[in-house]
Amino acid sequence: MTTTAQETAPQPTRRGSAIRRNELAAFLRSRRERISPEQVGLPRGTRRRTPGLRREEVAQLSAVGVTWYTWLEQARDIQVSVQVLDALARTLMLDASERAHLFQLAGATDPTPAASCPSVTPALREMLRQLEPIPACIQNSRYDILAYNRTYGRLLTDLDALPPEDRNCMLLVHTNKEWQASVVHLEESQRLMAARLRASLAGHLGEPAWKMLLKRLESESPTFRENWERYEVVGNRSKTKEFLNAHVGHLRLEHTDLWLGPELGARMVTYTPVDEESRERLERLYAIAREATARA
Repeated sequence: MTTTAQETAPQPTRRGSAIRRNELAAFLRSRRERISPEQVGLPRGTRRRTPGLRREEVAQLSAVGVTWYTWLEQARDIQVSVQVLDALARTLMLDASERAHLFQLAGATDPTPAASCPSVTPALREMLRQLEPIPACIQNSRYDILAYNRTYGRLLTDLDALPPEDRNCMLLVHTNKEWQASVVHLEESQRLMAARLRASLAGHLGEPAWKMLLKRLESESPTFRENWERYEVVGNRSKTKEFLNAHVGHLRLEHTDLWLGPELGARMVTYTPVDEESRERLERLYAIAREATARA
């Protein structure tokens, strides 16, 4: 019996997929075995033989089924969502290169701004710089911080010290202790931001990056889950915000959104002082941020 070219053509693809699945399995095992239980807040115990974490521990920390994760390490032919890949990357403490490698092996596109590098033009970066000492950043409708000036980088926490995929205001206000301590009216801010995210979601239903963000928020923050279940919807508006900065103290700033296009997507967010005391303290914060950048 003669085999046609059409019948044999899919074979290289299947072989390539199998090789990639095996590489993915080996990569996950190697990263799992290098993380100690203490690094993720788990007790070591006295009967542990497995180096690093156990499969069931990775599954639990990533909020996926143990059987499913076991199949993944066995190179089974199963589908992996970007939400699960994101959770695994965080559980296994992957750096930017390792995270990109994980998504590539899984045949998926990482939808986070850290991976896709959305275009922030040199002109916009120059505008951010010229606004100093006024804190300013560029955000999208998902609250990802795409770019920021030096003053904003020290306003609520040290943004430079955070991985790019964690630079999201919604995540930070619900999971970052330093950020939370800097927001004077924290509970009100958390509730309003969840309501604004709900309003923005209507135009992005089903998009992987949005699903990934919501899954992470719901798994890491009971407060977000409670606010999200309220199903409140609020539009964007300017208002005076109060912050308690770790370096210069209390700040009263007017929040303004400057939209960068006809759609309510990317925007430049600015915080201008509402009194002379806040203005002087912003000047001091800018000096601190500038000095830190010079040292780096």
